[in-house]
Amino acid sequence: MSAAQFLPLVVATPLLGAALLVGAGRRLPRRAAEVMGCGFAAGTAALAAGVLAGAPATARPVEWVGGWRPHHGAGVGIVLVGDGVGLALAVLVSVLVLASLAYAWRYFDEPPLRHAGSFPALVLLFQAGMCGFVLTGDLFNAFVFFELMGVVAYALTGYRVEEARPVQGGLVFALVNSVGAYATLLGIGLLYARTGELGLAQLGRALDSHGHGSGGPDGLVVGAFVLVITGLLVKAAAVPFHFWLADAHAVAPTPVCMLLSGVMVELGLYGTARVYWTVFAGPGGVPAADAHRALLALGTLTALLGALMCWLQRHLKRLLAYSTVAHVGLFLVGLALLTPEGVGGVALYVLAHAGTKAALFACTGILLDHFGSVDEHQLHGRGRELPWVGAVFALGGSALAGLPPFGTALGKGFVEETAGAGATALFVVTSAVTGGAVLRAGARVFLGWGPRPADAPEETTGEGEEPESRGGLLSRIPDTMLAVPAVLLLGALAVGLVPGLRPAVGRAADAFTDHAGYAARVLAGHAPPPAATPPPHWSTAGVLGGLLTTALAAALALLAVRRGVRHEPARWTVPLRRLHSGHVGDYVAWFLAGVALLAVLVV
Repeated sequence: MSAAQFLPLVVATPLLGAALLVGAGRRLPRRAAEVMGCGFAAGTAALAAGVLAGAPATARPVEWVGGWRPHHGAGVGIVLVGDGVGLALAVLVSVLVLASLAYAWRYFDEPPLRHAGSFPALVLLFQAGMCGFVLTGDLFNAFVFFELMGVVAYALTGYRVEEARPVQGGLVFALVNSVGAYATLLGIGLLYARTGELGLAQLGRALDSHGHGSGGPDGLVVGAFVLVITGLLVKAAAVPFHFWLADAHAVAPTPVCMLLSGVMVELGLYGTARVYWTVFAGPGGVPAADAHRALLALGTLTALLGALMCWLQRHLKRLLAYSTVAHVGLFLVGLALLTPEGVGGVALYVLAHAGTKAALFACTGILLDHFGSVDEHQLHGRGRELPWVGAVFALGGSALAGLPPFGTALGKGFVEETAGAGATALFVVTSAVTGGAVLRAGARVFLGWGPRPADAPEETTGEGEEPESRGGLLSRIPDTMLAVPAVLLLGALAVGLVPGLRPAVGRAADAFTDHAGYAARVLAGHAPPPAATPPPHWSTAGVLGGLLTTALAAALALLAVRRGVRHEPARWTVPLRRLHSGHVGDYVAWFLAGVALLAVLVV
């Protein structure tokens, strides 16, 4: 069998696992259900890694499911395309799913209406949706996989349905993302009306033929681009589509937060880049200058607002959620370069960020299950009895700031070097503030530094925190919960240290940004190799910049700890806090404002 023939199994394996877990129902013991979930997740990771290792980085294994290949350029078959970036994301998704299931080993006290296999079944279904999304070569199928992923994410966010706050967070998540899905579906309809095609390669070729000699795209194509990208940016939590993210993270179980911030948000960015390069990057699509302006403006706004909101939080889950928003902004700035170098740097940044952020959420979950709180002030000094968790938390905050040799420093430094001085300032500020917020929280919680906050109630967003583990607070942290964040952080370190990874990512980025080559490989079965560009690499400026940013983060954390705690929020922060009201009507209004902003930036 060729490598391409294994692509359907990458999607089918977790679907099969979910079906078996649901079918077995209450007859399956808890331990067996958890072992099965981990087994299917690991099997999917092995399949995706095998296909990735068996194909050159610039190759794109193509499989027309069921043998329904196009005939004279027309076809109705489902195509899966295993390019290097997509397969690497499928591996990342599967590894993080395995990590979240291992972390959740014997984790939940299931209510009577649920059985032991319900959580791993949902997680495997989530995995199938994500893997299908990164491998599909059809825009409508991408929408279907993305919505499968979204629906399961809503259910996982509100998994503790017996409590009111998770249900409310899941509903806000569902409503805002559903509005984004409607926008994407409308954009797909406009593209189909213009071209009569739904495949990514077919859409790109059709728009190219319309664009030759026409002087550029018409309003319908621009409108379709805005609508499709809007839905993807909602999932990516880019400002002003970001409001759902912190609300969802505050109430979702910790293993779910690991997946939401670790991979789901990044898949929205992947979809944005994939749709642009395959469909809109040709002469009949959106001019590069317009796409650059839109992505750069939204990325800058997202990075700055996310960093500011991250610094203002004391609820640790919300703090980490807003740091995800901030780094999404940096990823968008890198993608806005519209070059293979930008894609390669962001790819390494995403790989390392996923492991780092999942590890930080895992540490926060340990605090919740051991102390019953994730409030930075309430936990002051109580984390001294968990030095191992504190060490991982501190290293995770340093990695967010860009400490070499973590992969975050490598990817960030390469994008800064490619983008220029303006982007460097943005990256330094955002990384220092988000990393400093994590280090500040770690210093207070695990070291007890700074004045002890006066007795004060938890934030409104932190009221009623309950441990997620079975049987209430954990007196002893299970070995799996301690091992998972350490392994994830080692993975983020490996991204920066494994020498063979950098050239492979560079070649994959070259193929990812090859608009004509993608269409030729999918439709004609062959394509010339893309032009080679410099792969991501360590540089003296990048290393020094990472050290400087980490030092700034540490200085900000130390300054904040020494100044003590303000129980009343500063007056200038009140409008920002009101902006994040938690009211779904406000969020939908900002969604509409974001669509208008994106349209203005593109036009």
